[in-house]
Amino acid sequence: MARRRTGPFYAAALAAGILALAMPGPGREWDEGPELVRSAEAGDCPDGMASIGGAFCIDRYEAATATVASPRKGKRAPKVTGNHSPFEPIEGAHVMAVSKKGRTPQGYISRNEAEEACLNAGKRLCTDDEWLTACKGKSPTLYPYGEEHVAGRCNDSGISSFNLLFGPGNNEPPEQSAYTRENMNDPRLNKMKGTVAKTGAFAKCKNAYKVFDMVGNLHEWTADPKGTFRGGFYLDTSINGKGCEYRTGAHDAKYHDYSTGFRCCYGGKAQREADKILAARAASSKKKRDDDKVKERDGAKDKKAADAPKKKKAKKKKEPT
Repeated sequence: MARRRTGPFYAAALAAGILALAMPGPGREWDEGPELVRSAEAGDCPDGMASIGGAFCIDRYEAATATVASPRKGKRAPKVTGNHSPFEPIEGAHVMAVSKKGRTPQGYISRNEAEEACLNAGKRLCTDDEWLTACKGKSPTLYPYGEEHVAGRCNDSGISSFNLLFGPGNNEPPEQSAYTRENMNDPRLNKMKGTVAKTGAFAKCKNAYKVFDMVGNLHEWTADPKGTFRGGFYLDTSINGKGCEYRTGAHDAKYHDYSTGFRCCYGGKAQREADKILAARAASSKKKRDDDKVKERDGAKDKKAADAPKKKKAKKKKEPT
């Protein structure tokens, strides 16, 4: 399929109402992250993931995020310090992907931030091919649930919160000058009714693998380093391809707005690269600790050597004449 590009203001065009808009129809738990293994055979997937033909695993739900003290190094999961608001950009925070039913998935996230969040969970972003294979299901179809679009199955007919917040009224689009980075990342955009839904809320938006919300709700970044997201979001699942074929490559890997989300994959051949990154971090961390110990030991020796003449001189002063 040809890579479609709609320009840097793709999301702005959607929010502006170029697409037909329709009103919608109808606890805090943290994963420690999986142990790193090389295969994803059936039964080997971490909790909350589905095995895709025994080749790799994919999160059943779009990812929320937890904040962590520092990036993951090797097999050891990072210390969770809380949760990150799904309505706020990441902005340099260390976060870990958490895939659970009933959570508001993380919007406002870039491809690079999503990759790091997956790594901190011991996982990785899905490749384009993996994402497409998982979306289409066991007997490949255009939509996760079948070949034809069915209204109400997925969260794909939401409101334009951008128009409502920044437009002149009556759901009309605002001036082009309104489409700033700040406005496109306004936390209020995904808090409105008829926008992003909690994971699994659209129970019929799933495929035979029982993977949910791969069409609609939030765009999902893939591992493409140039920047690709798939599946559409609550306002559009057709402008750049229908259903699972939806693909946008108009933004770079650092771009984020209220519509951009993600989910993680695990295992398979691509896991090796993720493992290498985590192993390299662990080795670098160990080297730093070892170097610090050497410096501390050498510093103690130097101090002892420097103090020796002083002690000797003091001893001489105390000797009787």
